[in-house]
Amino acid sequence: MKAIALILLLIQAFFSFGQDHKVVQIPLPKKAEYGSSQCEPSIAIHPKKPKIMIAGSVLSDYYYSKNGGKKWKSRTLTSPYGVYGDPVVIFDTVGRPYYFHLASYKETSHLDRIVCQSADKVCKKFDDGTFPKPNGTKVQDKHWIVVNQENNELYMTWTQFDAYNSGDANDSSIIVFSKSSDQGKTWSDPLRISKYGGDCLDDDETVEGAVPAVGPNGEIYVTWTGPNGLVMQKSLDGGNTWLEEEKSLEKHWGGWTLDIPGMGRANGLPILKCDLSDGPNRGALYLNWCDQRNGLEDTDVFIKKSMDGGETWSEAIKVNQDDSKKHQFYTWMDVDQSTGYLYFVYYDRRSYSDNQTDVYMSVSKDGGKTFTDTKLSKTPFTPTEEVFFGDYLNIAAVNGVIRPIWPRMDDGFITLWVALINEE
Repeated sequence: MKAIALILLLIQAFFSFGQDHKVVQIPLPKKAEYGSSQCEPSIAIHPKKPKIMIAGSVLSDYYYSKNGGKKWKSRTLTSPYGVYGDPVVIFDTVGRPYYFHLASYKETSHLDRIVCQSADKVCKKFDDGTFPKPNGTKVQDKHWIVVNQENNELYMTWTQFDAYNSGDANDSSIIVFSKSSDQGKTWSDPLRISKYGGDCLDDDETVEGAVPAVGPNGEIYVTWTGPNGLVMQKSLDGGNTWLEEEKSLEKHWGGWTLDIPGMGRANGLPILKCDLSDGPNRGALYLNWCDQRNGLEDTDVFIKKSMDGGETWSEAIKVNQDDSKKHQFYTWMDVDQSTGYLYFVYYDRRSYSDNQTDVYMSVSKDGGKTFTDTKLSKTPFTPTEEVFFGDYLNIAAVNGVIRPIWPRMDDGFITLWVALINEE
């Protein structure tokens, strides 16, 4: 009986933790000067040539690989408008790479615009950049972008602060939208899409984390969080008009600024994705976030699912499959549009009684009904509050090529890592 139990345990471990995936460290650019370089990563895979991929990290790091992530080249991105963090990298439908970031333009004011830089190829020089129209000294922050697969339009949403970190009740934060129909050459004037604003303290009462997604018929969906919890907006005409007010989806238990020991800050901001595959869940919307509904010592990763364009949603579904009552945090997700499979990456402390931290990936191949957890990190790391870790991890999934990316800290230094996962 003991032998049978051991065999069952080994089988369970195999399916729980998967194969021993290769993990690659991404080198730091030679000119990197920021103390927390290589945190807040973003990664994207070429839609037609999945061995080609790009990544970015704060404040101005850029990386590319032409062999599936086995080897990476590192650069420091420059722009006349300044490159000041919150990197978001994407490819459009024809494989053009883009790098979006905050700005620090010496001729105006700090963080007054979101800059879009692009290049002909991943190894070529990026242009100086374009941007939606600035709004005086108002701060533009925390942007995310999605590509419309039918017409190659770029849709961007972000938070606008009247005055960042202001406690004045007259100052507010709102969510705005802009699009480009010419590969980022020009942008529509920013349009407010949140009826309800928040404060400017960059905390639970601030509206933040606006992530856009595109439906199978060109619908544009946006979710974010703030004083009204998790909410959604929707446009059926390319972003020209929106719902009269955002739709409430879920209470954000514990708020979106989570208290995680060892982390100076740890946000549970939401991520939105839509299944555009030809599978059984085509059109499904998946909202992913972290919260503390199970207690301040038990942060978990969740999703909600909608099969009717955001009209109705499932109850919250727990992604991480442990019963440890420990912290899982810094989630990100992607949908492989060739299969409709869901992939999540997050930090995880299920195996430890202190602040030691692993990196896990969860996978669902049945539209969020069941999940399989895989530990990606070879060894844990222990963060300290004095070192800035950013707000999120990232993951990209294209045609069975899955690339989770994350920072870790050893001996006080942050390094950036990617796992090489290929679905057969």
